[in-house]
Amino acid sequence: MTAKERTDPVEGATDGSSDLYDIATWEERSSLDGLAVAIYRLLSASARWGLILLAFLLLVGIGGFSALTDPAIGLLTVLSAIPALGLAAYVYATDITTDEPLTLLVVTFLLGVLTANFAAVLNGIAQPYFRPLQFLGTVLFFFLVVGPIEETVKLLAVRLYAYGDDSFDAVLDGAVYGAMAGLGFAFIENALYITQNVGAAPGELDLGLGLVGMGGGITAVRALAGPGHVIYSAFAGYYLGLAKFNPEHRGPIVIKGLLIAAAIHATYNTTVGIGAGLFDLAFGALGIPTFGGLLAFFAYVVVYDGVFGLLLLRKINRYRAAYRSAHAGAGVPRT
Repeated sequence: MTAKERTDPVEGATDGSSDLYDIATWEERSSLDGLAVAIYRLLSASARWGLILLAFLLLVGIGGFSALTDPAIGLLTVLSAIPALGLAAYVYATDITTDEPLTLLVVTFLLGVLTANFAAVLNGIAQPYFRPLQFLGTVLFFFLVVGPIEETVKLLAVRLYAYGDDSFDAVLDGAVYGAMAGLGFAFIENALYITQNVGAAPGELDLGLGLVGMGGGITAVRALAGPGHVIYSAFAGYYLGLAKFNPEHRGPIVIKGLLIAAAIHATYNTTVGIGAGLFDLAFGALGIPTFGGLLAFFAYVVVYDGVFGLLLLRKINRYRAAYRSAHAGAGVPRT
């Protein structure tokens, strides 16, 4: 018997003609019931807004808000986010069901920006404990901390708002909103990395040619790293969508999605330096300039993200094929 079919023994043994209110069933009837419902809704909303407020305060505390409001850093961040934005838009375009409201997409993006700060703080707290183990510690840090935490906070961005909306009405919507959360995460992460690596405080840069010289390299690197976040969280988001429509197995389904996303994420973090180094050696042997290793890094990221991007697309296409089959002859809202 599934959770959907479960009933109390009293309710199960009756024909439905008896009033079992407050005995084996419940609905809002009395003023006390109404008060209980109102308090529950208030607490739920307070918890949601409390998390959002805390995330905003963390954003301010770690300097992210200053980075986003500085025109120079903002320009570099926007440029670095273009590949991730393109990938998120592609995932959105694959949604064969119904169009997702722009407001929900924007809110999910902004929540991705905010919840990223939880990961920044938690990663910073945990990292010193892994340093004594050197390379092994780094690998463990990626797999036990960075991957799980960052994918969880991105999924939280979806769960806080879009998940409960009526527009989230298909499994595939989870991948769309997951991709938007990943885009938001990549955006603020890029802003922080660019701020730290440009080597100037917000407000000290200009928008001239010097900006490109100072920030161009790190912007290119962050642009290549951004699409990965979209891919990882689209995987996790897909399983969040699957969980929404299979509530009897919700927990394990969500965990499965997080395990997949975290593993892909952590493997990338672990192997990107080695992989780029191997490409650098190969290009060097062929006499191909790598422009300070940037071309080698680009090659590895394209291969890695390409593999998992294709796996994500395969999963999406399986859903699209099933949707078309189920609606054959009846017409579909989107193609």
